[in-house]
Amino acid sequence: MAGKKRKLKSLAETVTENKSMTMKEKKEKLELQGWSDLPTELLESITSSLTLDDNVRASVVCKRWHSVAISVRVVNRSPWLMYFPNCANSHECVDPSIRKKGNLYEFYDPSLRKTHFIVLPEMNGCRVCYTKDGWLLLYKPRSHQLFFLNPFTREVIKLPTFELNLHVVAFSCAPTSTSCMLLTVKDIGPQTVAVSTCHPGASEWVTVNYQHHLPFPFYIGIMNKFVFCNGLFFCLSSNDWLGVFDPLERTWNVLAVPPPKCTGKLLKDWWKGKYMTEHRGKILLIYACSRIANPIVFKLDQRNMVWEQMKTLDGVTFFASFLSSHSRTDLSGLMKNNVYFPKVRNPGKHCISYSFDNCRYYPSKQCRDLGAHYSPENLWIEPPYDFTSFT
Repeated sequence: MAGKKRKLKSLAETVTENKSMTMKEKKEKLELQGWSDLPTELLESITSSLTLDDNVRASVVCKRWHSVAISVRVVNRSPWLMYFPNCANSHECVDPSIRKKGNLYEFYDPSLRKTHFIVLPEMNGCRVCYTKDGWLLLYKPRSHQLFFLNPFTREVIKLPTFELNLHVVAFSCAPTSTSCMLLTVKDIGPQTVAVSTCHPGASEWVTVNYQHHLPFPFYIGIMNKFVFCNGLFFCLSSNDWLGVFDPLERTWNVLAVPPPKCTGKLLKDWWKGKYMTEHRGKILLIYACSRIANPIVFKLDQRNMVWEQMKTLDGVTFFASFLSSHSRTDLSGLMKNNVYFPKVRNPGKHCISYSFDNCRYYPSKQCRDLGAHYSPENLWIEPPYDFTSFT
């Protein structure tokens, strides 16, 4: 009987020892595990929230991290430059009938340095007023007809007629959205502006006159410096004062923010060298209007009501054009920390840009070439998600 008890005790001790060894081994194994042993789901969650630069850095940790980082990596797409080159100099356009009618529009992808061609007869006799989210706002002066056109899907959305006479005009988001609003502003007096609003599906425009106590003039030709940001429309006047329209409260104010100063002697067409955009809720102003100074980027500090000069772009790329401008992060290659202007040199070869990293223009000959990067008729537009069908 005593022997049987000893056997049972020995068995129990063996089980206990095995359990202790198992726990010890597990503990040692856990201690040996590193970052490379993280569960795949957790690793995907972490790497998907990283910026492009940090994602690339994470991908060199080990083979497993490289595989996961590549699987969730997102490279932002740059906008395309929609422009109207001299067809006589376009060696790629071979159909004379298309050239003559002026239906051929070219879309230049600066990331791939590739040009796409689209025939758009819907734009005959139209003036482009604004662009956002891949849509164009077009105006026919003879009939006062306004309408939206998606140049990639050819979808058209009509709007109530409105006579645009020295108005600035913009819209908040794609017209397919229920929150889309159009806004026009016209200077009708020393301290009075007429603000007109409309939305897709409306039968008429609503116009209200607003008084203000700061200078806010518009000059002929200096028409579109409009940005929609944080639910507000920001409009830059010809002397760089900033007007703000709140579409919910239906209020108009001119901010008491002194305009930033442009150093050096101004270019003859200085107003063409000013661009406004937004990035992550901040209003940005790009000055490229001096004969001697390089482009300068200012950020609006609404708390202190001042324009702050940005010393670095922090990886942001700006695409500046007369009608509307864009900002991007997480672009590939050498496109970071650049301002891209709305003009292509050597058709289909290179878009004029300025690098804040290298403090120089590309191509180099564009440095202070007066008017080289000014093309009011060209504009940046969001490309389609699937452009495999375009030539």
